[in-house]
Amino acid sequence: MRAPLLFLLATTLLGQAVPESLPPPAWVPDLGNGSYRNPVLNADYSDPDAIRVGDDYYLVASSFLAAPALPLLHSRDLVNWTLIGHALPAQVPHEHFSRARHGQGVWAPALRHHDGKFWIYYPDPDFGLYVITAPKPEGPWSAPVMVKEGKGLIDPCPFWDDDGRLYLIHGWAKSRAGIGNQLTLHELSADGTRPLDGGAVIIDANQLPGWRTLEGPKLYKRNGYYYVFAPAGGVKQGYQAVFRSRSLQGPYENRIVLDQGGTPINGPHQGAWVDTPGGEDWFLHFQDRDAFGRVVHLQPMAWRDGWPVMGSDPDGDGKGEPVLTHRKPAVGQGSPLAVPATSDAFSAPRLGLQWQWNANPRPDWHSLSARPGFLRLRCIAAPATRNDGSPATDSLYDAPHFLLQKFPAPAFTVITALDTLFGPPESFAGLAVFGFDYAVLGVRHEGDGQRLSLLVGTKADAPGARHSTEASVRLPKGPVFLRVTVNEQGFCQFSWSSDNRAFTPIGKPFLAREDRWIGAKVGLIATTSPKLSRQSHADFDWFHVTTPQP
Repeated sequence: MRAPLLFLLATTLLGQAVPESLPPPAWVPDLGNGSYRNPVLNADYSDPDAIRVGDDYYLVASSFLAAPALPLLHSRDLVNWTLIGHALPAQVPHEHFSRARHGQGVWAPALRHHDGKFWIYYPDPDFGLYVITAPKPEGPWSAPVMVKEGKGLIDPCPFWDDDGRLYLIHGWAKSRAGIGNQLTLHELSADGTRPLDGGAVIIDANQLPGWRTLEGPKLYKRNGYYYVFAPAGGVKQGYQAVFRSRSLQGPYENRIVLDQGGTPINGPHQGAWVDTPGGEDWFLHFQDRDAFGRVVHLQPMAWRDGWPVMGSDPDGDGKGEPVLTHRKPAVGQGSPLAVPATSDAFSAPRLGLQWQWNANPRPDWHSLSARPGFLRLRCIAAPATRNDGSPATDSLYDAPHFLLQKFPAPAFTVITALDTLFGPPESFAGLAVFGFDYAVLGVRHEGDGQRLSLLVGTKADAPGARHSTEASVRLPKGPVFLRVTVNEQGFCQFSWSSDNRAFTPIGKPFLAREDRWIGAKVGLIATTSPKLSRQSHADFDWFHVTTPQP
């Protein structure tokens, strides 16, 4: 990417002035010549759903254990996206999610605009289906209302028919419900908060030879047909299917409309059909890239004989394959170059929207006002027990106070400035890469100096897991700059500097892993011993994310 384009992006992001000290982003989908490259969101915005309201596009994604949850993004051209908020400040039930609940929480949501307000239906596979509403996507959003209680209910999507009646379609998680590969339809009350019937299975993929894991339905209507867009075949190797019927209750005929074909884009599925004011059709979907998360692609879409054709269709059989580059949607002037925020100068009164915790946070976990211009993280002890009640080992895997953000690109570098660590030797703070395995490059006090250590937890999802010290070096007291460079294979090389110019590698490259249903994340942690009664904290000056540094 040319430097002038990156400088323009860095100084106009979100339509506001951005401090010139913030580096340009590590990934930009807009090629600056009327075309774009996929992914348009090269980060873990899993299970995307999107709508158009006037000339604006809004996208919501799943968030699983993270808080705040339900990220909301905005675009004017489906290519340049900004993160504008979260619809769920904390997960419910609040106490349950005060712990790190890996793989639980918010699964695939649906976003709609109806009757002058925005609606999100979202599932928690261990509790049921919820609805929240707001007058505008930035909020404020209403408190979650349980629409249908039960285990294994997933992927709800509302649909208002031409007569005004409201319906809800959803899938099933076999791991919780004992059934799966089916889509169930309910009629809902006018306010959208309760079913009016017991529900009926309208599509049963168990009756389709070779089909498995049908889920993520989105319900639409076009030219007298009801369409259910739904992925099947599994996250990594599946495909996008479409079902259609003249009756909402079926029977439905089906067609596979998008698969990997001859491309490197595995499992292209689960997303949203959107149109432009000028009548173009587009499809947003995700691709599972392991530690790099479920990234979002944009495909051109056309209609042929009453069926959608997505991406390119080189053999003309109606089953498309993903495009890697394409012309941008024709939407007039489009929008300024933009990407979701990553770097943070910690100069705002609240945390940037890119940050999420591994559980519902407490207000005293951090402060941006105790020392203006710095992020102060309180050193918190990891839980004494695992989520199953067994004693915790020397592992940070279940620590709820990781402050993290998504991997933002296929290769990138993060540098943060740890200015001060206040506390006894049991206190430890630094830069983390987190997933099933995790690594933290951090410091603790040692005599009249400090000890810089690289902690690595391997197979941290396994019972009895512990972390070990991969490498360690003694440093004089004072600020230290911590860096990690992530390559396209997911190997993370940590290094440190005392002047932010000459960096010294420490430890061998660490291979990032995904967590349960989400990609790896990068961020910060400040932790301490559970036996320590005296409060301690760490002050971080800034957090920069940029292109890979050698």
